[in-house]
Amino acid sequence: MFLLGGFQSLAFGGLIVLVVPLSFIIWPNDPYHALEMGILITVLFWVSAAAGIFFGFYIDKFRRTKIIFAISIFRGISMFLIGFVDEGKGMETWWYFLLYIIIFAFFTGGSWPSIVSLSNDIVPKDYRSRFFGILGIIMGLFTTFGFLIASAFVQYGYWRLYFWWIGLSIIVAGFFFFIHIKEPKRGSQEEQLNELLKDDSIEYEFQIDRKMMKKTMLSKTNIVALIEGISTNILMGSLYLLILPFIQTEPHNLSPVFTGIFLIVFSLTGGLIGQLFLARFSDKVAKTHPISRIYFIIIALSVNVITFILLFFIPLPHLTVEQGRDIPYLFSIPMIWIWGALFFTSSIISSLYMVNQAPLLQEINLPEAQGKITSWNQLLENFGFGAGPLIVGIILTMTSLNYQLTVVIVSLLIIPGILLWFLALRWYGEDKNAIKKILDERAEILKKTKSNQ
Repeated sequence: MFLLGGFQSLAFGGLIVLVVPLSFIIWPNDPYHALEMGILITVLFWVSAAAGIFFGFYIDKFRRTKIIFAISIFRGISMFLIGFVDEGKGMETWWYFLLYIIIFAFFTGGSWPSIVSLSNDIVPKDYRSRFFGILGIIMGLFTTFGFLIASAFVQYGYWRLYFWWIGLSIIVAGFFFFIHIKEPKRGSQEEQLNELLKDDSIEYEFQIDRKMMKKTMLSKTNIVALIEGISTNILMGSLYLLILPFIQTEPHNLSPVFTGIFLIVFSLTGGLIGQLFLARFSDKVAKTHPISRIYFIIIALSVNVITFILLFFIPLPHLTVEQGRDIPYLFSIPMIWIWGALFFTSSIISSLYMVNQAPLLQEINLPEAQGKITSWNQLLENFGFGAGPLIVGIILTMTSLNYQLTVVIVSLLIIPGILLWFLALRWYGEDKNAIKKILDERAEILKKTKSNQ
């Protein structure tokens, strides 16, 4: 699962972090096309979001291993085909990119809900943050090193090889996943059900109806998570679409290869430290104080918005294209290290969000609703993430590439999400106890079923 998640994350992230080089592949003689590239990334997220609802229905009914396998095959094929797109034909090339991105995005929509649903029945509850932390580390490693590799391929004119390689890698990883993963019973990690479900004759076959959906999936804490996902991901979706054009174009001209090295040194290292240590810390604290996951989420969001704004108000040096490729020279500039320190701090603290949000949602939803609630959450998160590049493209175009004004406007959108999590502190305990009561009732039903056999 980690291997497949890594390659799929590399492909997904590659389309985002290579947004500037891809613009020059499509329009080699033009400046960066902020609006058109913003539309591509928006389509990537919005199609994925809509498709997640489609997959969520099947994830909660059928074998998740088969669904993940099918997803990996189609995602790999679409990446492989991008490598055959004609270069430098402007809108004609752009339309081909759009077609393959739509195919890729549709099957992407089922990936995260499938992983969350499957992990809910594989990973013990006391290890949930560590599981998502390790998954985040693998995804971060693949994405960042993949960005460095892809940047080198693109910079030296071999961008097609990157897409062929990543497409084949996803397909191969999908086969390994399907061969080696044995799917567990639904609900097998719930304390009320785990002993009962060890009996081969007993299956957890409950399906959520409209009444139960209203009672659990539309609980106050779930609604907070769903709404917050929009505002937070507008900011997150804007991150690379603002930073990469800002540092890789005039007057800063930092090369894609240096950008990849910079992200490895500061962002990836910070993420590794955060997800290794803060994931274990989160599990330890949440074991006795489950509500602490909400506090961790609030801290992560608050630090993110502050560092995001600061990055654009620290003056970077004006460089020629040649200077932007001189890696030793760039690391001798003090402002580069200040930027790195901000990235490092943000990466450590923001890891609290990933390692706590998914376990929190798993706690307040039934086993048969894990795919649906994750796909709902993904729908709104991806809507926000996809809206981010579009909003950024529009604002940058309207303000003649005023990055400072754009980042302030975008950052203000995250404040409602933070306030909503403060309100969720009042509701979380009630919603968690409601799930526990339902599972207690389900356990009694299964016990009666066993005694009547």
